[in-house]
Amino acid sequence: MAAALGIVLGFAVFASIPWWLPQRVLALRARIFVRINGEEGIAVPGPTVSAAQFMQVYSHPAANGRSKGAGLSDLFWYWLSPGPEIHQEHLEAGARYDEVARATRQFLALPKVNAEELAARCAERAYADLSGKNMVLVRLRNLMMSVWADFYYQLVFGEPCTPTARKLIVDNADDVVTALKCCGLRHMKKRERLTAFLIEKIKAGKLTNPLPDGLSIDEQALYLQGVFFNTAIVQMSEAMTHLILAIAQHQEVQQALVDNDHDNHYLDQVIAETLRAFPLFGIAHRIATADIAVDDHTTISQGSVLCFNYSDYQRTGFDDPERFDPTRWNGLSKRDATYIPFGVTANRPCPAQAVAMVTMRAAGRELLKRFACYSSASHTRSIPHRGPCLLVARGGAEHPRVRSGVLAFMALRDRWEDVWRSLLQLVLGTWMVWHARRLRLCQRHFEAARCPVHADTR
Repeated sequence: MAAALGIVLGFAVFASIPWWLPQRVLALRARIFVRINGEEGIAVPGPTVSAAQFMQVYSHPAANGRSKGAGLSDLFWYWLSPGPEIHQEHLEAGARYDEVARATRQFLALPKVNAEELAARCAERAYADLSGKNMVLVRLRNLMMSVWADFYYQLVFGEPCTPTARKLIVDNADDVVTALKCCGLRHMKKRERLTAFLIEKIKAGKLTNPLPDGLSIDEQALYLQGVFFNTAIVQMSEAMTHLILAIAQHQEVQQALVDNDHDNHYLDQVIAETLRAFPLFGIAHRIATADIAVDDHTTISQGSVLCFNYSDYQRTGFDDPERFDPTRWNGLSKRDATYIPFGVTANRPCPAQAVAMVTMRAAGRELLKRFACYSSASHTRSIPHRGPCLLVARGGAEHPRVRSGVLAFMALRDRWEDVWRSLLQLVLGTWMVWHARRLRLCQRHFEAARCPVHADTR
């Protein structure tokens, strides 16, 4: 009797692991990160800056430092290598930043109709690989990376994306985001292969727009790689993953979209609610380049690192913020809401905001035309599981019991994947934080700029 009871209790403890272990491992990983990297940053909103003061501080002219002077920057530069010193988001304010930002805007200056048509064609090609399958399990982020690799390749080079180019782009983007989520180590050869490919394209004069004259050819390639073939691919793929997961887990929303497939207004509300609930930027960090007066009693000192928490901010000012409800945007102006999915105008907003909205709309519509979407996986902002989703061909044979069985399997698999993934993130994350701290890529870059002669002799 005692032995049987022990077996039952042991099984119960084992079965409960997915419900408690990942959270504890995550907490341990956070403590280790602080131990290695140091505790850094003023949380906004937080005790120093309230949600009501968020926009005031974020828009302040002195909240414009990007990398210099922040230990946290070493980690971001490590993950974004090669070329973080050329990445538009990590350049300090000045002539080089202005030149690079201007080049980005020129590439993105695509008429909305053209952008929508191009996104639809790229999505159609990517989804065609799933044709002929009545029911298929996918990882949405993987699927979407093919769409955006094709889209941004054509945007930059003005020609169809070959399978070879697509693989180079997807391999690079996937490697960066996998390392960022501490689910894998960096594979620099994958990244360097794309850099070499881009250098050859630049030398061959294949660009649709000129690149900054102040950059060498190698730097131009790293600029393209960082802005378009890393950040753009990753952010758009994750945005679409969030959108389709939200639709898959709210069948009433999906049905309304299918019934009104030409209603841009409702689809835009669904996209807005997705970006509110699951912002692509978890935390944007800026360094104060001068003192910032918050109010009569509070001043943020020069050199302070400000960590603007999009998730926390976008949950203030809304009724029942945890509820996914696109109709909350009826009669609500985005300008008047605590809603900044693309940043703030006064402090490096995302230059692709206009393009992102119309192209998400097009790619989403193309998928919903072909498939009904279902998912029982967890839905968090970081989506380290890459968005498990069941796609069922529209007009195909219905198998509700099979679908229910697949969704039950997906939910169970997701729970157990979270266990091993949390342990993997603990080990790999600890290693990468330590390695980044040791390499000090950002700090050494600015040290070399201050002492070029000394830097050359090392």
